[in-house]
Amino acid sequence: MLKNVNLHRLVLGALFVALVAIATMVINIPMAATQGFINVGDTVVFLSALLMGPKAGFIAGGLGSALADLLLGYAHWAPWTLVIKGVEGLIAGVLGHATYQQEGRASVRVVAVLVISALWMVAGYYLAGGLMVGFDAALASVPGNLVQGLGSAVLAWPLLQAFAKMRF
Repeated sequence: MLKNVNLHRLVLGALFVALVAIATMVINIPMAATQGFINVGDTVVFLSALLMGPKAGFIAGGLGSALADLLLGYAHWAPWTLVIKGVEGLIAGVLGHATYQQEGRASVRVVAVLVISALWMVAGYYLAGGLMVGFDAALASVPGNLVQGLGSAVLAWPLLQAFAKMRF
């Protein structure tokens, strides 16, 4: 029985990696200042972290997002994305998974965790962009990243409500 549970989690984890990559690639708006783009992949990063925990959030966020960077021609961002989005998923999972599972819904506390995770992503990309293109140019990406992160939190909320009764 334990083998089936581990296989189930492995398959779900791989599915979340793929879904993060797809969500990142389907809707992306290029940002000229930093040679990056705005996307909705964070929504799936949040889902993976809150539904499956910090490890799944870290892996799905990091690998799925970095894979999307590679496939979309943003290879120069992939190493940064691997870390930034991985840690975003880790933060969401560490701070929100147990609360979400215990409360069985996306409460105000869970939404606050999504906002904290999104703010980490904004800060991470500002720092990475600052090191890559200069901090003045990287500042131009902050509003777009805020829209991306907070918008993804808003998109994740009804999905988390729908999945609340399911156990992953």
